[in-house]
Amino acid sequence: MRITFELDSGDLERFQHAFERARRLAANADEIDIVDAAKQALDALSMDGVPSYVRRRLVHVQRLLLMFEDDEWALPDPERADALAVLAYFSDPDDLIPDHIAGIGLIDDAVMLELLARRMRHVLDAWERFRVFRDGLASESDEAAARLERSRRLAAERSAIFGALRARRRRCAAIAVAK
Repeated sequence: MRITFELDSGDLERFQHAFERARRLAANADEIDIVDAAKQALDALSMDGVPSYVRRRLVHVQRLLLMFEDDEWALPDPERADALAVLAYFSDPDDLIPDHIAGIGLIDDAVMLELLARRMRHVLDAWERFRVFRDGLASESDEAAARLERSRRLAAERSAIFGALRARRRRCAAIAVAK
C-alpha cells in the first residue's frame, strides 16, 4: 500500500521551527554528546518494530554519523552545525510527535530526515567525492615522504571540495535574498 501526503507551507514552517529548536539544542551541547545520543537513539530502535518508511530514511542518520567520525574529512561550519542539528532532532524523543507513541511516533522523524537529507544532499555528495578520491590514493606507506604526499593531496582535495560548498552556499544565499 502506498500513502502519500503533501506538506503545505504551514506544515513546512512547523518542521522548520522544529529544526530551529534542534539547532538551538545542538548549539548548546557538546558535539560528542549529540553524536553519542544519535547513536544511542539508532541502537535503541528495534528494527523489527520500525516501519519500513522510517527504516529507509535511517540511512541518512547512519551516513551523517559516519561523516562525523571521518577524521580526514573535518566538515566545516555551517554545514557541520546543520548536520549536528539533524542528529539532535533525530535523538530528541520529544520532537513534533513523541517517539514513544506506537506506530506514529517516528513519522515526523522520517519526514524531517527526508527534508534534511534533501537539504544536505550536497554535503553528503561532497563527502562521498572525498571518500572516492581518498580510496583512489595509494595506501599509506611507512615512508614519511609518501605519508606527507598523501596528506598534502587529501588537504588539496578537501580544500577544493570545501571551496565548492562555500560557493554553493553563497549562491543559495543570493537566491534567498533575491526572493
